[in-house]
Amino acid sequence: MTPRTMRRVYLREAAVMLVLARLVVRFVSPARIFAWADRPPRRLRRFATDEIGWVSWAVENLGAKPWMNALCLPRALAAHAMLRRRGIASRLCLGVARERGAAGTLSAHAWVEIGDDKIVGGAEAEAFTRLATFGGASP
Repeated sequence: MTPRTMRRVYLREAAVMLVLARLVVRFVSPARIFAWADRPPRRLRRFATDEIGWVSWAVENLGAKPWMNALCLPRALAAHAMLRRRGIASRLCLGVARERGAAGTLSAHAWVEIGDDKIVGGAEAEAFTRLATFGGASP
């Protein structure tokens, strides 16, 4: 396939997955979501590095659009599902950080890791302390 066709295919799949992830976050209990996220892929493909880049690019690119307005958890769930579908083991990570200021409120973030690489949501993940990890890949 040409790069233009690849972009279209991955953007379409990311759009569907992001919409589904937003619906799941809104209507499904967290226990069921994270039980699903904790299952390993049915089959493993170890050498699919080019697909990892396409998935990351599509989810981050489409999730940042104002009309999509996907926050970090739907983006991470969509990327985790797309990677699982391709047989790539990944980890869905959740973390928290205390915001500076008088109130000291907590903020949360979700990101996806493969090995030591943060694939989706990794730029912001450095400021957060990891609380939970879900997925088929060992830490």
